[in-house]
Amino acid sequence: MLPRLLKAQIDQRLRDFPAVAIVGLRQAGKTTLAKTFSPLYFDLEQEKDRVRMDLRWESLMSGDQLIILDEAQAWPEVFSRLRGAIDQERARRGRFLLLGSVSPALMREVSESLAGRIAVVDLSPLISPELPATSQDALWHFGGFPDGGVLQTQVTSFPVWQDYYLKQMAQRDLPHWGLTAKPAETERLLKLTAALNGCSLNYSQLGQALGISYHTVQSYLDYLEGAFLIRRLQPFFANNFPKRLTKAPKLYWRDSGLLHALMGCAADSDLTVQPWIGASWASWVIEQIISTRQATGEKFQAWYFRTNDGLECDLVMESGQEREIIEIKLASGPDSANFRKLEKIAHLVGATRQVMLTRVRDEDTVMTGNRWSANISTYLAHFAARVP
Repeated sequence: MLPRLLKAQIDQRLRDFPAVAIVGLRQAGKTTLAKTFSPLYFDLEQEKDRVRMDLRWESLMSGDQLIILDEAQAWPEVFSRLRGAIDQERARRGRFLLLGSVSPALMREVSESLAGRIAVVDLSPLISPELPATSQDALWHFGGFPDGGVLQTQVTSFPVWQDYYLKQMAQRDLPHWGLTAKPAETERLLKLTAALNGCSLNYSQLGQALGISYHTVQSYLDYLEGAFLIRRLQPFFANNFPKRLTKAPKLYWRDSGLLHALMGCAADSDLTVQPWIGASWASWVIEQIISTRQATGEKFQAWYFRTNDGLECDLVMESGQEREIIEIKLASGPDSANFRKLEKIAHLVGATRQVMLTRVRDEDTVMTGNRWSANISTYLAHFAARVP
């Protein structure tokens, strides 16, 4: 098994809390990672596992092994039982590891039954620091799902695996989790959102394209976001700002392999000839940054920045006393015009660091002072190195 960057954070949370929940996309590797902590595993989507756990409940609660409960939101009654077991021995840590692939349902149960008793961590599919630098382009092209092609020497699963995954989402998982759209409508929504990757969201226009209302399309996107398929990145906002700021969120697909499958790419497609390549690259880099820094346990806020007169940068990251602005370009190196733009934005938002991310060679990176020029691998290695 590939080492996952999140493992150290889970170890620490298990030392601090009675329960930990790992949430993220189906097939991202949650179960594989969880089983490295304990062999005591129950899939709560399966009736036989629910019965097996029910029959063994007393002995399980008196034992000292970590108990893994997969797709915990599928059996809501388990949360009150967990709360009772935890409250009987509040000093015990590391008793339960819950896994879930739909955030709203799981978080509702967590907030109602396990508040103060559980820590929640987000596992993405494979990310840049978990793979060799030579695999970065494959990770971008095929996405981070372990079975989606990124680990294959001769790629045979892409895009068949991704197409099947999305069809299962539209026909089974999303309706099961409460999405009321018909599968054909959901599949159309997935394609439309892929075409809008990297764009500011206009809910009314998207609703008109689907023949549904503004509020319905917002609800549908809530389900896609809750299933970890998309990310809506909010715009930077500050009171009394000297310029008018964009207020609409930007939509990004979280896994680039799913995005590329929706855009009709094949395993041997040349991404460089696609008109949407810049948006694909930027969305992939943004997801790598957010997922990597989350996996290290860093607490931060992330926005994009855009004024109504067109001054913009891809990412604003605020962590502690640091505020970092990041521009992402699919180019072989930085240019002075981009840094001049970042200088203007840094002055407006009070940034402590300006970062240009390109495909610059490792030996030409500069990561000192308050102006950095790096590629995605060297940039992320700086944060991954903080993991013990």
